[in-house]
Amino acid sequence: MREQGFVVKGIWLILCLAFVGGIAIGRLSLSFVAGITFLLTLVPVYFAQRMEVKLPLSFIAAIVVFIFATIFLGEAIDFYEKYWWWDIVLHGGSALGFGLIGFLFVFTLFEGDRYAAPPVVVAFMALNFAVTIGVLWEIFEFAMDQWFGLNMQKSGLVDTMGDLIVDVAGASLGAGAGYLYLSGRDVGGVHYFVDGFIKLNRRMFRKHRLGRGGRGGDGAARSGGQSRGGR
Repeated sequence: MREQGFVVKGIWLILCLAFVGGIAIGRLSLSFVAGITFLLTLVPVYFAQRMEVKLPLSFIAAIVVFIFATIFLGEAIDFYEKYWWWDIVLHGGSALGFGLIGFLFVFTLFEGDRYAAPPVVVAFMALNFAVTIGVLWEIFEFAMDQWFGLNMQKSGLVDTMGDLIVDVAGASLGAGAGYLYLSGRDVGGVHYFVDGFIKLNRRMFRKHRLGRGGRGGDGAARSGGQSRGGR
């Protein structure tokens, strides 16, 4: 908890002040949303510690900012009504991120062996992971609306389907970036993100060899193994 950057700590402070302030002025709905948002921002930190996974501080910050922008700013401060593009940007950006997370998740299962499955298969699995997260989020929005009287789905079916379409588009971009990484190409500096995570969690990528930009090492190792096998 104490290792988090100033962005995360700043958001936690805002949420705590909003929680206390809501109680003080009698706006219990504000306190409720602030409390729920605060608890959800702790989830990635908790799971990372339980699973013994080291996440870059920028990675945790991005997740916390997304949760804060989606629930607190979107619902309590009513950004969804003030800015028509708010929901689109959040869903597109999060889907892109979850596409990359899905790629890392699948890549971890193969212990970093880029030859364990064709890049297109890994990308497809990453896409499925990201879209599933998007579907679960829509279920979460529906539950919050039904149980606590919020209005996260706005126009109902139209809003939900629009969000899912944006989710699929963003997830496709994230999974596509993972595909390009495995294919030895880079787009948008993705290899910095992937290689940074791998360096923090080397025990989970025992079959991965970091070469230039995370590439080249595996090929050299595989070629060497084939040469020795030939002899």
